Amino acid sequence: MTYGVWLSTAGMQVSDYRQSIMANNLANVDTVGFKSDLAVIQERAMESQTATGEHRFAHPILDGMTGGAWVQPTVHTFAQGAMEQTDNPLDVAIMGDGFLTVQDGSDTRYSRDGRMTLNPEGELVMVAGGGRARVLDSDGQAIRFDPDNSAKPSISNDGTIRQGEDIVAKLGIVDFADRSRLTKLGANLYHSHGEAGTPSDSRVHNGYVELSTADPIKGLASMIEVSRAYEMNARMISLQDQTIGQAVSRVGRIG
Repeated sequence: MTYGVWLSTAGMQVSDYRQSIMANNLANVDTVGFKSDLAVIQERAMESQTATGEHRFAHPILDGMTGGAWVQPTVHTFAQGAMEQTDNPLDVAIMGDGFLTVQDGSDTRYSRDGRMTLNPEGELVMVAGGGRARVLDSDGQAIRFDPDNSAKPSISNDGTIRQGEDIVAKLGIVDFADRSRLTKLGANLYHSHGEAGTPSDSRVHNGYVELSTADPIKGLASMIEVSRAYEMNARMISLQDQTIGQAVSRVGRIG
């Protein structure tokens, strides 16, 4: 009888996990370059189906039931987001796969957020995070503009940055064979855990930014679904608790 309580408890924990992922997606509907997360749930197999050896536990009734649900690592979806025109000559939207290479302090990070500006030193930096992350070129160096050159900057589709007619640098756009290793750090930055990206030939759209891939309509509908699942599991725990209480009470009278 307590087995059902454990299953319902696991269901509540899974629903709580899913809700936190969905809430984060909804909170970033307007975040430029945000990639929505996907909560992955897996059925837990019974011990008799997975354990080997002489001491595995088996039960004629429980073996025919589910082992409940458990969560898997969160998956970042990297689908292409819609583009929005900004007319800012330093903004870019990456078309297709790839990430901008940036330097956050002494660490190399990656981002899909193409909102860029210049810091007081004339370096190209990300707008997100207060301009602390410097954008790197294809050689891994910070991109600096000539303060004595008053010409307007521009960025071509292949990522080449010009100041007037002078070529300043080329954006360091890279991609990863296994993007599942990337983890989010906040401020639209990704951590690759030491894996270096390979140069990408993806094009960029100057004067545009890539919008969030979070869908508010689907997100709200999923939040309602998960909330109901949580409530149902909570109700099942209450009913099972009452059943256990009645069984104990009646057994006590019979004795």
